[in-house]
Amino acid sequence: MTLVISQLHAQETLDSRGNPTVAVVLYAESGLTVAAGVPAGASTGSREAVEIRDGDPDRYHGAGVLGAVRNVAGEIADSLVGVPFSSLDEVDQRLLDLDGSGNKSRLGANAVAGVSMAAAKAFAVEQKEPLWLSLAGAHVVPRLPVPHFNVINGGRHAGNGLPFQEFMIAPLGAPSVADAVRAGAEVYAALRGVLAERGFSTGLGDEGGFAPTFSRPEEALAELVKAIGSAGYKPSRDEVAIAIDPAASEFYADGRYQIGDQSFTSSDMIEMYSTMLDDFPIWSIEDGLAESDDAGWRAMTDQLGDRVQLVGDDNFVTNPAIIADAVVDGIANAALIKVNQVGTVTETLMALDVCRRSNYGAMISHRSGETTDSFIADLAVGAGTGQIKAGAPARGERIAKYNRLISIEQANPALAYGLPESQRRP
Repeated sequence: MTLVISQLHAQETLDSRGNPTVAVVLYAESGLTVAAGVPAGASTGSREAVEIRDGDPDRYHGAGVLGAVRNVAGEIADSLVGVPFSSLDEVDQRLLDLDGSGNKSRLGANAVAGVSMAAAKAFAVEQKEPLWLSLAGAHVVPRLPVPHFNVINGGRHAGNGLPFQEFMIAPLGAPSVADAVRAGAEVYAALRGVLAERGFSTGLGDEGGFAPTFSRPEEALAELVKAIGSAGYKPSRDEVAIAIDPAASEFYADGRYQIGDQSFTSSDMIEMYSTMLDDFPIWSIEDGLAESDDAGWRAMTDQLGDRVQLVGDDNFVTNPAIIADAVVDGIANAALIKVNQVGTVTETLMALDVCRRSNYGAMISHRSGETTDSFIADLAVGAGTGQIKAGAPARGERIAKYNRLISIEQANPALAYGLPESQRRP
């Protein structure tokens, strides 16, 4: 089977934060048409693939992406149109060779990712397979993932003074995706009531979670436990657990972590997390320390790795080589996976393969600036990792991912659901 692209079209559209992003439409000689929307992050790792912005202060405060759009319709189209491709690997390698920068800074990760995602969809259609099955490949057992709902937003996702960026609920004990989504929605509704009762604002952050003016992360965790119970569920790792993403690089400077008016060392942070694990049903901690704090990450992995999933994001940036080095160095035990963070779908699949071979967990992730494209839902199923985060159970760009998972489940009732047993922590 070959894919021959007849035309590539791109346009500047808006993401969920009202910022410009790239949308790509791919036309094939066979007559098929597919589209892809590229998300964008707010809290980003320093080694991420580079999205390009126009820098024109008269348009979107410099954040326009007309240059990336031109790259898709111009140089990228010139290189890809009319060429018979037998695999996604070939398309992505052509994109990497054409860019030549190593970090997508010449053509832009927002341009490259959009074309790569569209090509992945096109191959699935040409093969007459659902996207999730096409992405799985020959050696992966697809699996429906546990959704992780970001129901309290802080950090760069909200202007509320709460230092930790994400507080998520994870229905680990749900028997199906549909039941997990229902649990997420019911806890979310209960949380609104719990917060309102205490006089907190129920305004929303970038990812659809509430943004109350908590000053300490323990306050948010305590309210989450109340909301889980109020919704009729048990706050535990066996039923509805909690996951957090402190995004610690955002409050790290000069070797210290600044939380409110207090300053902490890496050891202090590890001790804080240890206490939180004792007091709350937390099963996963993402970016618990800064991306440059390798010594702290090793110590945290050594001390807490048997108790909790430790997810690298800003320090790993979905880069397979970086994740492979981290495995050797004893840093973390799981990786966050974002397509636009590395730039192509093939590189994303390579990162997932490193995690699989190293017995690292892998959580498929959205970005704070999202589109209604549900690509990552199919990726999560095809990758078989058993976990995804796509924001709160609210707002169309987040709900699109969860609704897609429900649709996949209904059409494929034999698919396994939930976290693989090898990735559970006691």
